[in-house]
Amino acid sequence: MLSVKGLSKGYHSGSHYHTLFSGLDLHLGQGEVVALLGQSGSGKTTLLNLLSGIDTPDKGHVLLDGVDIHARGEPQRTLQRRHNLGFVFQFFNLIPTLTVGENVALPMELIGSEADVIQQRVCSLLQQVGLQNMQDRYPDTLSGGEQQRTAVARALSHRPKILLADEPTGNLDEETGQIVISLLTELARDQGTTMLIVTHSHTVAQAADRILRLYQGELAPA
Repeated sequence: MLSVKGLSKGYHSGSHYHTLFSGLDLHLGQGEVVALLGQSGSGKTTLLNLLSGIDTPDKGHVLLDGVDIHARGEPQRTLQRRHNLGFVFQFFNLIPTLTVGENVALPMELIGSEADVIQQRVCSLLQQVGLQNMQDRYPDTLSGGEQQRTAVARALSHRPKILLADEPTGNLDEETGQIVISLLTELARDQGTTMLIVTHSHTVAQAADRILRLYQGELAPA
């Protein structure tokens, strides 16, 4: 489903060049849930940005269904993200001026789904994440756990091939975090979405099929 071959990335700090990783390889199978552990500054978020096409590698390839996403121009990469990728962030990133239902509907609207399909999907997902009575509420009226459950529904609404989750429980208490990660992994598995979860939490990582660690520029089983 998603393959990384020989990926290299670094950045300049003053007169020095700092290498985050060099020659990185990774394969995520269809429907697989993989957790990625690593210290702050190890390059985990940078790797997610490279996998999504938001950032470009110094060297190497990111292949989605065998197609190198970085061989395409920015407009094509943007369309790729809209159709094939879902995102869950630590700080929810909901649009405050949209209701819960409108936030969940947005990815489907961006790819041109029909209105009746969108409404049915929104109602179904909100039922699954336990927010069926909150479709018309705004994000600032929700608890942190409710906001993140909205974000989970939004990330999966357009049935993406790949879901990238960056510290999805990092802004939640432990009990709420467990509820959210259980929902996230269950929904992703139900629709066959491949998921990569970046986390500091070993408890969260245990929900994955496989756990990797990024350390000193190298990926290895944890």
